[in-house]
Amino acid sequence: MSHIAQVATGKLEQLSVFGNDYPTTDGTGVRDYIHVVDVARGHLKAIEKLQGNPGSVYTWNLGVGRGYSVLEMVNTFEQITGQSVPYRIAPRRKGDISACYADPTKAERELNWRAELTLTEMITDTWRWQSK
Repeated sequence: MSHIAQVATGKLEQLSVFGNDYPTTDGTGVRDYIHVVDVARGHLKAIEKLQGNPGSVYTWNLGVGRGYSVLEMVNTFEQITGQSVPYRIAPRRKGDISACYADPTKAERELNWRAELTLTEMITDTWRWQSK
């Protein structure tokens, strides 16, 4: 997301999209994009849980639980902000997988946490921050 916004402001010339031959809807990698505020709230919930259980070790996945392709993110960013995001298709990076997104079920159950902010809010907030 930050690279998309940096291209839109001209800080970067273009976005490199690594691979367009994955078995996804548009061939680009799918990832779980989450608003930084939701991540921060999840961390606070985890700290509360840990404070109540000293010495315990837990693992929770913080995410939206849904993936978006790189080109979905580019297109949605352009629609919401009205800014162009030039990109080029680059070769796949070694080790990249076609899709990766979180299952936040355990965090919702044990922490009473779930991502609340939408993709539109994430893009709007990112653009506001990056353009200033």
